[in-house]
Amino acid sequence: MQTIYRKIHFFMLCVLSVLLLGSCNNQVDEGLTTNVPVNVTSFKVSGVSGEIDNQNDKITVTLPYGTNVSALSPTIEIPQGANITPASGAVVDFSQPVNYRLKNGNIYKDYQVTVKPQVPILSFKINGLSATINHSSKSILLTMPEETDLSALQPVIELGNGVAINPASGATINFKSPVSFTVSNQNITEVYIAKVTTPVSGPSVAFLGTAATRTGLTNPDEIAASDWLFGKYSGAVYISINDLGSGAANISGIDVLWWHFDSATALPGDAMNANVTSKIKTYLNAGGNILLTGFAAQYVDALGIVPAGKGPNNVFGDFLPNGFVDANNDWGISFKGHETHDVFDGLQTYESGKANLLQKGTFRLNHTAWWFLPEWGGYVNGAGWRNQTGGNNLASEAWDNNLDGRVAIAEFPGGSANKKCMTISMGAYDWYNETVNGNPSQPNGFLDNIKKLTENSLNYLVTN
Repeated sequence: MQTIYRKIHFFMLCVLSVLLLGSCNNQVDEGLTTNVPVNVTSFKVSGVSGEIDNQNDKITVTLPYGTNVSALSPTIEIPQGANITPASGAVVDFSQPVNYRLKNGNIYKDYQVTVKPQVPILSFKINGLSATINHSSKSILLTMPEETDLSALQPVIELGNGVAINPASGATINFKSPVSFTVSNQNITEVYIAKVTTPVSGPSVAFLGTAATRTGLTNPDEIAASDWLFGKYSGAVYISINDLGSGAANISGIDVLWWHFDSATALPGDAMNANVTSKIKTYLNAGGNILLTGFAAQYVDALGIVPAGKGPNNVFGDFLPNGFVDANNDWGISFKGHETHDVFDGLQTYESGKANLLQKGTFRLNHTAWWFLPEWGGYVNGAGWRNQTGGNNLASEAWDNNLDGRVAIAEFPGGSANKKCMTISMGAYDWYNETVNGNPSQPNGFLDNIKKLTENSLNYLVTN
């Protein structure tokens, strides 16, 4: 019996070694072959080599702009004696990611393979400011500083290989009206519509904070969010929570309150003061609106927006000097089923209903205050959460196509009208990437999605 146990135990260790290292240098028994490699060594489509990530078992191939990916025949190199399904040379539809299984001896490994055409426009900038490009809707959106003359601007446009654009990069263009840009190569021609605007006069948005004044904010995430707001909306104002509680600040004429709190997992005592919560409740009952982001999503409980005890049940995050870099994965959201919701309009998506917010390689603190549905709180799934909270869950983690895992973005109430609150509270909603090992983090290439998501949420609350 001990001999059998040792063989089983060694087999499990060997399987673990294969998953981590790609091979196992021993055999457990004569009839069981485990000393074999199980890594794809090359994956090419139309002569283009894919990026093979053996740590996460993913393969990504980016083909020229305009390539039809619905019927392609990859050429795959695998270890001698192994086989892979679908086989090398088989015609495969890559409109969605495809699973491949490599088997060698008694060991197998599953790869998720994504084959996609390169986007035609890589970046679109005016005076150093980057536009939000949505390749699904073929739209380019950019807000310039207040009082910018839109009649004579020169966009700098970075294109994919072999792509031409008209008007050309560097041309002087009048953006007082939307401008059509035609992109093309030998395979395809498409039209993108660029809208360049300046800050609007409304809605009137009050940025809430724990500091006495906006210049007194010390949290870099809160500073970055407020700087964006004041650059975006000419009617933005700052209101301290203490002034709100004392009556020194009047919010009756404000369209939307926005509280982005990033400083601590627990909400500050000043915000929980009855003088503050009662004034916000009165404001909301009179038709006001509130956007709660980051750790501030927990405020829905104190404000009575959800039934008592039904606020976010999964609150966590690092604080400096802690933190980390995910070098392998972009972080994003899934809003499957809500693709046409106003909150997601204009987001840069990587497939229908999915968008990235935080780029791999950026430093992150993972500040999160969401609802964890499967095991905690008795919600079970999205329908259970909606029934118990009265809200509507709009987005979850990128892998969750049914919105039954985490509630990352939500609106309250959950009916078709009279919205008064939005929450955005996942770790990918990160306005400022602090440092990694004392060095500045690389920029977040998806920050425009965070800005657009916030802009949409503010405007949506005002119009609903």
